Amino acid sequence: MTTTDENTVPTTGPLAAEQSPRLEWAKHAPEVWKAMLRLDKAATQGLDPKLSELVKIRASQLNHCAFCLDMHTKDALAAGESVERIVQLAAWEESRHFYTEKELAAIELTEAVTVLTDGFVPDEVYGKAAAHFGEAELAQLISAIAVINTWNRFGVTCRLTPGHYRPGQHA
Repeated sequence: MTTTDENTVPTTGPLAAEQSPRLEWAKHAPEVWKAMLRLDKAATQGLDPKLSELVKIRASQLNHCAFCLDMHTKDALAAGESVERIVQLAAWEESRHFYTEKELAAIELTEAVTVLTDGFVPDEVYGKAAAHFGEAELAQLISAIAVINTWNRFGVTCRLTPGHYRPGQHA
């Protein structure tokens, strides 16, 4: 039996049951949700939409946020990003030739800010980003990285269900 709908790849056999969210936090904290939407919009202002989505996808990969991966891969595709670059993002260090030096600096900064296991962002990583972004754009990039990490924490903690997002739904 082949199963397909507009959001899935054809598979053989029935799909696993969809997991329900632990908590629909936006429903119970609507003012926080609205503030996060405003913060997200402010944080990405002035950033290239494709770069912004690459950063959001990479942070969401690192944080294992399926809900945000679903959302931002769809938004990236809608913004004109290629499937190939989205797929290669998980292995960007081996696929550097798919990205510009500026994008690589942003991706590396995203990893450093997202995974703070050493307790700081290395000077070398920050320096690469600073070499490719003016101070105002770098401030926006850092803000966008911080905001997606916050969204990821809501998504992972509440186990928000991926697969139902439509591109631009929260714009």
